Amino acid sequence: MIGSEVWYVSYGSNMSRTRLACYIDGGRPPGATVTYGGARDSTMPSDEIAVELPGRIYFAGESHIWGGGVAFYDHDVAGPTPARAYRITAQQFVDIAAQEMHRIPEEGDPLEEVVIGGLDNGRHTAGPGHYETLVEVGQRDGLPMLTFTAPHGFDAVPHTRPTQPYLDMLTDGLRESHGWGAAQIKAYFESCISD
Repeated sequence: MIGSEVWYVSYGSNMSRTRLACYIDGGRPPGATVTYGGARDSTMPSDEIAVELPGRIYFAGESHIWGGGVAFYDHDVAGPTPARAYRITAQQFVDIAAQEMHRIPEEGDPLEEVVIGGLDNGRHTAGPGHYETLVEVGQRDGLPMLTFTAPHGFDAVPHTRPTQPYLDMLTDGLRESHGWGAAQIKAYFESCISD
């Protein structure tokens, strides 16, 4: 199981390599209120690429880590959504997901079997929480491309404004992965927040 690989696709703050490193190696991202323990395997991704997803993001809820709205992805609404894919082990993906679900990574997490065995119909709901719905958004190099989001869709919940520290993490990720400048990033955020 440990050697099985997947592409973890981030459309939110984990597009920032600094932010992702806190889930893998442990630490506190700039502007956040939580320090993470990291994954059981602290090896950084073996590869990473900029990708574009067919769905779109929206901001909803209230983040306990950043305050303000949190980015979610709706695969069934027209996009596109810029994202960043990291090639990591299935175990690391499960550990990142666990920390997003406010759990501690541990041996025997049932999500490992789900990830390695494949998602039925491209989705798996681990629970009702913010990032407890796994979605397969494609394949690359024969490996599944997976992300996580909320069980609700774009039109199902009120949208809320994200805080600037959270947007700063997304900004870092868009610059690093897509090479976007300030004007393009600002226009993208405005389109996501205004809907």
